[in-house]
Order: sequence, then structure tokens, then C-alpha cells
Amino acid sequence: MCSMNMLWNTQIVDTCIVFRSWHISTNTAFVISCLAIVALGVLYEYLRVFQKLIDTRIALSLVKDKRSRSRSSSGRNSPEIPLEEEGLLSGRVFKAKVTGVPVPLPSRIFRAVLYGISVFLSFFLMLVFMTYNAYLILSVVLGAALGHFIFGDSVDPDSILSTDGKGMACH
Repeated sequence: MCSMNMLWNTQIVDTCIVFRSWHISTNTAFVISCLAIVALGVLYEYLRVFQKLIDTRIALSLVKDKRSRSRSSSGRNSPEIPLEEEGLLSGRVFKAKVTGVPVPLPSRIFRAVLYGISVFLSFFLMLVFMTYNAYLILSVVLGAALGHFIFGDSVDPDSILSTDGKGMACH
């Protein structure tokens, strides 16, 4: 029978991890489960780095495309409508000014899938953490730290030193 504790515990046998079907019945199964959780933490950190890599590649291709299009165009820009003329009575639908470059649909889909996987994995690890089992919590933290060590071998000083006011994010 599964034991679900809502208090700090160090129980090994008869622990269930997230699902009833992930029922730990032996010490060996518990060690294998802890190693699987460490691997999930490493995978989460890899996904975070991979998402940044994909975003960088998309950004570089968009900049490259923008430069090649600007060379081939006539150089004329369409006239901009002053904000005063975009009032409620003008009949125009006011749309917030978008900063950035539109991302092509295949790249948007790929980015969305990666983001969905990383959000799922982060919440899954949170549920493991909420078992309040000291060993499982340690496995989550160890996986995150190990993944950060493996995949966080470089930093971009310019992006770190320029603050954008976002602060800490949940994921």
C-alpha cells in the first residue's frame, strides 16, 4: 500500500512517487527511482540550455533574413500613422506595438513544444519535491545542480550585466 506523507520523512519502502503505479517496494527500486529523478533534473537543465540555443539560432536566421531583405528592397519605408490619429473614433483597431521580428510557424511550433515539455518536467519535479521525502528532494536538487554543472559551462557577460527587470522566474 502506498504511503503519502505530507510531512518531512525519510521513508523508503512503500513510498509512491507521483503515481500509484510508481510504488517503491524495495530499497533497490528506491535507489533506481532516485537515479531516475536525478536524470530528470539533468534533462530539465539540458532543455533550458537547448531552448536558449534554439532561440539564438532562430534569432540569427531572422537577422540574416532581415538583412538580405533590406538589401533587396527599395529602401522606402511605409509612412507611420501618428498615435493621435489612432483614436477610438478613427475606426482603426488599435493594436499594441510589437517589438521584435515575427517567428516563422515551424519555429514557433518547435519552441512551443520545447517550452511545454520543460514546463511539464518542472511541475513533475515539483510534485516529486512535494512528497516531502528527504531522499527524493535531494535527488531533485542533485539532478538540477548536476545538470547546471554539466550544461552551464559558459555565461554571456553582456546579458548578465544588462538587467531587464524580470527577476526570478518560476520556470
